[in-house]
Amino acid sequence: MTALTLPDLAACAWFLGAWIIYSIVIEKSAKGRTSLNALMNDYRNEWMERLLERDMRMVDAQVTAALQNGTAFFASTSLIAIGGALTLLRSSDEVMTVMSLLPFGAAPSRGLWDIKMMGLIIIFVYAFFKFAWSYRLFNYFAVMVGAAPLPAEKDTPAAQAFAHRAARLCADAGRHFNRGQRAFFFALGYLGWFLGPIPFAVSTAGILVVMWRRQFASDARKAFDTNAEFMAPAPKHRNIRTSPSRRR
Repeated sequence: MTALTLPDLAACAWFLGAWIIYSIVIEKSAKGRTSLNALMNDYRNEWMERLLERDMRMVDAQVTAALQNGTAFFASTSLIAIGGALTLLRSSDEVMTVMSLLPFGAAPSRGLWDIKMMGLIIIFVYAFFKFAWSYRLFNYFAVMVGAAPLPAEKDTPAAQAFAHRAARLCADAGRHFNRGQRAFFFALGYLGWFLGPIPFAVSTAGILVVMWRRQFASDARKAFDTNAEFMAPAPKHRNIRTSPSRRR
């Protein structure tokens, strides 16, 4: 019996709706402009303006390489995840036999299991395309860093236009990276479907809460709050006893 039940359809609708609405809020709404991701775009602009002032740009090259390496890591991880999901899809009978021995209910039908695995594969394929395009954009950005105008030209209109163009390209690469990472997070919520529709809905809600908190209520986000006071604690004065020789 391959048909999805009504609870399964409701949980899938909740999963897709949560993903789409969260993405729209983060990337398109006024609330999203206060997220941690959006605040970092201002620093990308500032980075490119500082780059124009530097004669030696080794630090900029190192930061660019770090961005590329991180993106490449997630892209390769996506391929590994796709391979693992395809292996589970080919071994459906063996996996379902194992799941039937677990204490959390009956194993799903072969058709339902294949549908769930195909959904997981689609998520990882989507993540791979996002990470791969982000990596390509960071390559373009690295070329632009190498072609940056000289410090003597930093105040010219051409140099300022270059800085904003490079910052925009870097922000675009970061946006696609965030979309790929978002797919990874929702893939964790998707795993709840293998336990049933109710765990699927609960795990999706949990992932949504965690991501929302990281963008708007985490300690990292509070570091950008202009109303917060970041004062170093006053040093505690130790009561040092002076020796008799010093008293003299």
